[in-house]
Amino acid sequence: MSIESLRGQGRPLIESVRAREVLDSRGNPTVAVAVATSFGAVEEAMVPSGASTGAHEAVGKRDGDKKRYNGKGVLQAVGAVNEIIGPALEGLDATSQREIDRTLIELDGTPNKANLGANALLGVSLAVARAAAISLGVPLYRYLGGPSAATLPVPMMNVINGGKHAEGALQFQECMIVPVGAATIADAVRCGAEIFHTLGKMLHDAGHQTLVGDEGGYAPKLDSIDEALALLVQTIEKAGYRPGTEVAIALDAASTEFYRDGTYWPHKPDDHPFDAAQMVALYDGLCKNYPIVSIEDGLAEDDWEGWQLLTKTLGARVQLVGDDLFVTNVERLQRGIREGSGNAILVKVNQIGTLTETLDAVETAHKAGYRAVISHRSGETEDTTISDLAVATGAGQIKTGSLARSDRTAKYNRLMAIAEELGASTARYPGRSAFAALTRA
Repeated sequence: MSIESLRGQGRPLIESVRAREVLDSRGNPTVAVAVATSFGAVEEAMVPSGASTGAHEAVGKRDGDKKRYNGKGVLQAVGAVNEIIGPALEGLDATSQREIDRTLIELDGTPNKANLGANALLGVSLAVARAAAISLGVPLYRYLGGPSAATLPVPMMNVINGGKHAEGALQFQECMIVPVGAATIADAVRCGAEIFHTLGKMLHDAGHQTLVGDEGGYAPKLDSIDEALALLVQTIEKAGYRPGTEVAIALDAASTEFYRDGTYWPHKPDDHPFDAAQMVALYDGLCKNYPIVSIEDGLAEDDWEGWQLLTKTLGARVQLVGDDLFVTNVERLQRGIREGSGNAILVKVNQIGTLTETLDAVETAHKAGYRAVISHRSGETEDTTISDLAVATGAGQIKTGSLARSDRTAKYNRLMAIAEELGASTARYPGRSAFAALTRA
């Protein structure tokens, strides 16, 4: 039975919206919101939080009370949901996502969601969508993406952590493996797990610590990005895969974190500064020496001229992803499209604060020939909404961390469940084609 015919039997109305304070994967408070509908459905969504946050992101509300959770409590955001947002939404059609999200934005009344808090708004927005899907008897990816939603994303698996995710380790924030040669999402997950464990053994045998960072990747004290990439190539080979052909590499430089006074400091210890042209030359050399298919935040969030140079130099052969640059914001993305900055956008639901704005950002990217990479945050929960979102939007790519920590593996497990539900004849794993035909150069 179609969603429309189910709606014909009556629309699920929002009966209650309740928030509570829960913990994320770093042990910090975050917001969980449960929505109940007139169809008897009750669904909850949990809001992630980031460590390396861009200056242009929507603002999550924290209490600032040092006597509770070192000031990181979210009782104000919880109160905003229970006392302001919930009463305003009761009785509305749960399937009217755009209307509901518009109401949330109007209730907040600020450009960056700072009044009620992006964490409050997002929790409600996602919980409404989940409750609507259950009310109509369809999985979330089908509810959001329609009957054609069948593309499973290629995962970028963060196996070496640095930057804000593992202080004292590598300056670059993430070194990722990308199973471009896998036949299915299940094969991709198995490939990633095998390489992850091989890397752990190699690090142990070399005398490195094998502790993991916020996103589940190892955090060894390596001297340079070259050392990290060479180690990844060796690990891929030792695990029985062919670098570049079966498993590629992706980077998240998070360069805003090492950008100071107009210059970049990509090496530890701070040996000498780089300008944008030197950073572009650094990436060009890395891409010639290693099988890199994607670079995220190669330059700082407001270095638009540098991004243009990076895109002109590498955009025809490497995916260049704007995270801090675009912050899932349609206006900033449109500027990038006009100016030729990057050729892909990282999509984080809590950067913008509502599901509708997130979907609009993906649509804008796709219409312009930009790739969209659905992404987690470093502070995650067991919530798996982004897995369904990746399939619903046909994004073809997802970032959701390493092959350790249940807050990360929950997303992989959900993707494999979706693939089984779709069936082998329907589920599509795009592999290398997810990175092909980049239109920006």
